[in-house]
Amino acid sequence: MNEQEFTTVCKEKVVEYANKHIDKTDNTSIDKSNVYVVWQCKTLQNSKALLSTTLPDGMYYEATYNGDKKELYLDAYKKFENVEYDF
Repeated sequence: MNEQEFTTVCKEKVVEYANKHIDKTDNTSIDKSNVYVVWQCKTLQNSKALLSTTLPDGMYYEATYNGDKKELYLDAYKKFENVEYDF
């Protein structure tokens, strides 16, 4: 899978996940234009990306493609807090 295919599939999977888990009382949904890639890399046959959406839900997603097994894994995370520490 090349980089462009990986990005497209990742965005599609994030859209599927987000739309399935959006609070139904919000009466909203997203499409691929609402998903953006924060970071992405490819090492040998494997790829990884961190993605988020324009929804104000604090979610971010980690997609990992195992090129040996031809499997894509999607982890969904919720940001609870951002704490600053001075040194």
